[in-house]
Amino acid sequence: MNRITKHFIVLAICLINLNFIAQVQAEPPSILSIRANSREIGLYEKFELRLDIKAAYTNPFNSKEIDLTAEFTSPSGRKQQIWGFYNPSNWTSLWMVRFSPTEQGTWRYVVSVKDSEGSAKSRTGTFTAVDSSHHGFVTIAQNQRYLKHDDGSSFYGVGLWYNDSYEQFNEGRITEEGLDNLQKRGVNFISFFPTPLETIGSGLGRYDQNRCGRMDQLFQWCEERNIHISWNIWFHSYLSMAVWGGGNARYRNNPYSLISSATDFYGNKEAWKYQEQLYRYMIARWGYSRALFLWFIVDEINGTEGWTKGDKAVAEEWSRKMDSYFNKYDPYGRPTTGTQSGGIGQWWPEGYKIFDIAAREIYEAQGHPMPKSGKLGPQDESPIRTSYQNYAIQTQNLWNGFNKPALIGECGWDLTYYEPGMPGYLAMYHNALWVSLSNGSCTTPFWWAYSDFLNDSVVTNQILNFSRFVSNIDFANLDLEPAKISAGNCDAWAMKSDNLIFGWIVNPRTSVANESFTISGLPEGSYGIRLYRTWRGRFMDSQTIKSQNGTLTCTIPELKTTRGHALHIGNDIAFKIVPK
Repeated sequence: MNRITKHFIVLAICLINLNFIAQVQAEPPSILSIRANSREIGLYEKFELRLDIKAAYTNPFNSKEIDLTAEFTSPSGRKQQIWGFYNPSNWTSLWMVRFSPTEQGTWRYVVSVKDSEGSAKSRTGTFTAVDSSHHGFVTIAQNQRYLKHDDGSSFYGVGLWYNDSYEQFNEGRITEEGLDNLQKRGVNFISFFPTPLETIGSGLGRYDQNRCGRMDQLFQWCEERNIHISWNIWFHSYLSMAVWGGGNARYRNNPYSLISSATDFYGNKEAWKYQEQLYRYMIARWGYSRALFLWFIVDEINGTEGWTKGDKAVAEEWSRKMDSYFNKYDPYGRPTTGTQSGGIGQWWPEGYKIFDIAAREIYEAQGHPMPKSGKLGPQDESPIRTSYQNYAIQTQNLWNGFNKPALIGECGWDLTYYEPGMPGYLAMYHNALWVSLSNGSCTTPFWWAYSDFLNDSVVTNQILNFSRFVSNIDFANLDLEPAKISAGNCDAWAMKSDNLIFGWIVNPRTSVANESFTISGLPEGSYGIRLYRTWRGRFMDSQTIKSQNGTLTCTIPELKTTRGHALHIGNDIAFKIVPK
């Protein structure tokens, strides 16, 4: 046997041994332990499993390397697949599954894990879901115009933007005190954009656990206060290099910039693969929460290069993919929305068709009708009037055009005629609430944004007064439609159904005192009517009025100073009418 032959034999033996060692080391995954946060959970509350798993992976966030799921079987036999996720809570528990039960009774679950070497399943576990005071998740009502909870009760959104801007430890702007202040004033939702979970430091496909922990905290705070969350997934600044400049150009610090230009982001296939993993993680970690009510997919898509320099059709196709992804994989069926910016020219009918809720922005200084003069003459149009008419017209356009819930997704800030802090600014905010309601919006306008700059101008008792008015309207179970209403020297709008009519009347120049309003198209009979003093937050005494020849007319009384105490009907009034 020559030397070369001996070398080949030795090499073959080494390869055989290495293959044997690899086969010994290549074990399938195993589930070492599962700990539940409780064996008894209230309906729509968080059931959490913490798991110790032995598996082969290099990136715990990549479901193609390690795929963790749990199958939950309800007391009625319905099965739900819920994704697990990486979230190290201690050295033995690096993985979690979060779930929210929607039926009372005993639930069963089986956890499965799969990696490149095989798969494993746990034994069947159980927990009991008991009754709670929660109404459930928010979805679109059967009437296709408003929102409802799982238990059938209505959800009318009362809130505004409250952005966190969380960049460093303990540096977020959202506080428990701020949420308490909003809750006391009747707010039941906030909208925010978080700083992205993927950073240059974490890299694509890996999620900053400090920022994820902050999101856990925000969800917990909101759950404790029954405040819902509109989650703006892509704020335009993070997809823009230079469209509007300044703080609106943050794509250079977005790790997606390593694989795609901002112009190509919407159509880049590799970017979409990373996005799918990101959205899976978001649904897995926070999808359980009853606080989450709206996937706000993209804010101001026209503020990104993918729209302004890229192919708009590609951007809209990306929007469809996003809508489809969340509709398919969100286990609790929350709706989606998305917007263009608030200029008069940013009417986006294709976008309103794509998303579940049609959302229009309004910033009056961006081309909407608005007084041009800084000093108004007696014949000039009232800036307060032009403002509420903008809201009325745009809400009507959404209502009439798309047969789905409608809302004003961003408005206010200082892109207005009056500056924040002026009495006129507060009147504009006040009117925006009432005119949107009376034209069919499913939420209050998303005012930008809760901060010290605007607090005294918008977060006043006006939003509490509004909340009291809408709190007992069963929006989800009424077939509401615009009513035909006239009011002499005033502007007026109303919504009607067979069981309830509500609306708003306004005259910004003088007042609504001694004015009459007439509603047409009503059956003959008697109706109970209650006028609501919007600035005071109080109903006036009920009165009965008959409908004759299909019309009902009501005269608004004049209130006068009495015994030295101010009484004034004001520039606007709301009302509710019910058939007797």
